[in-house]
Amino acid sequence: MTASDPLLASQLVVRVCLFLVAAIALFGGTLQMFLGQPDTSPRLDNVHRFMAGVYFSTGVISLWAAITIRQQDTLVYLLALGVLLAGVGRLVSISKVGLPKPTAVWLGYLIPELVLPFIIAIAHYIGSK
Repeated sequence: MTASDPLLASQLVVRVCLFLVAAIALFGGTLQMFLGQPDTSPRLDNVHRFMAGVYFSTGVISLWAAITIRQQDTLVYLLALGVLLAGVGRLVSISKVGLPKPTAVWLGYLIPELVLPFIIAIAHYIGSK
C-alpha cells in the first residue's frame, strides 16, 4: 500500500478515533494547565498542572499517530491502553470518593474511555493484517 492509496475502512476508524482522542487531550490539557486545581494545596496544584502537560502531550502524540496511521503499529495499541487506563483511574476515583456532579457529564467522559480503546485496538488489528 502506498501513501496515495485510500485508507482501509479500519484505518479510517482508527484515524477518526485518534483525532478524537487528540482533540480531547489537547483541549483538556490546555484547560487544566490554565485552571490548575483551585482551592487546594500547592502540592496538588503542582501535580495537577504536571499531569495536564502529560495529557496535552498525549494529544500531540495521538494527533501525529492519526496523521501517520499507515506507519503506526505498537504506538496505536499503547495510546489505546492509555485511554483505557484513564478510564480505569476514573472508575477507581468513583469507587473511592463517589461520582461527581453532574453525573451525566462524568459518565459521558467515562463510557468512551472504556469503549474507545477496544474500538481502536480491534480496528487497528484488522487494518494491520
